[in-house]
Amino acid sequence: MTESKLRVCIRKPTMEDCQELHSLIFRSKQFHFPWVIHAESSEHECKKYINRCQNNDVEGLVVCHLDTSKIIGVVNLSQIFYGNFQNAYLSYYVDVDFAGQALMSEGVHLVIDYAFNTLKLHRVEANIQPENKRSINLVKRLGFRKEGFSQRYLKINGEWRDHERWALTVENW
Repeated sequence: MTESKLRVCIRKPTMEDCQELHSLIFRSKQFHFPWVIHAESSEHECKKYINRCQNNDVEGLVVCHLDTSKIIGVVNLSQIFYGNFQNAYLSYYVDVDFAGQALMSEGVHLVIDYAFNTLKLHRVEANIQPENKRSINLVKRLGFRKEGFSQRYLKINGEWRDHERWALTVENW
């Protein structure tokens, strides 16, 4: 992916983004169901999320359209470990109005590049529900490999859900 063809950029969220993030989540709630739990669905929760992004073990980034600066999605690197592990867990979601345009593929690509080149991580892992084909296709396009299956891995919307474990290492990036 060359720089001249990019349609998005990434940046850290600010408190001024809360209303736009809240609107994105509200508008996209049905689209994301049942894959995503939106912790930042209220203004108070959004502020807590942005504060949490200041911690050393979380990198929350918004994906913005270059033409309009509008936030079109969110990508998180969480539970970042350094030392001998150098790993993070990847999660992301797109604004329903921008779904299917490959903008999140560009945004996640930028975040993976950031994870490996700026944060100096060795590995990024994404745990995805098997039925979430769009998300699985996104990580496949970026070179992630399926490593395994975790039964009842994560509680989402009150139910323990199975997940596939996908990962990418810096050597394969």
